[in-house]
Amino acid sequence: TALANRLDFEVTVVDPRAVFTDASRFDVEPHRLLTAWPQEVLPEFAPDEQTYAVLLTHDPRIDDPALRTLLASPAAYIGALGGRKTQRARRERMEEAGFKPRDLDRIRGPVGLRIGASGPAEIAISIAAELVAVRRGTPG
Repeated sequence: TALANRLDFEVTVVDPRAVFTDASRFDVEPHRLLTAWPQEVLPEFAPDEQTYAVLLTHDPRIDDPALRTLLASPAAYIGALGGRKTQRARRERMEEAGFKPRDLDRIRGPVGLRIGASGPAEIAISIAAELVAVRRGTPG
């Protein structure tokens, strides 16, 4: 959260599980912490060309509704945590939900630039670097 804030990203955390929206979990508190299902609150945000979304839960019950909302929007960036097998399964579920391959190609996953990241801090850096690359219009 601190790195994203320093890079001028406004951080909103949405998760239906209260343990993951507890402010004490964060080094710097996000702009918003919402204990809610993504499909309940994302439409209110009206994701647009300035929206950068990173899905981190590893839980399709949470991530998939968020993905459906984000894929139907002009969000600038949609990233999802998880390895290639997880990404394949996610893509198949979104195809079954009616999304076309060109829509699904918008999902960046595994999320983050390929820097050989190991552990949460390095993964956070790789994700932040990818967000900046997209914002600056470079391939990353």
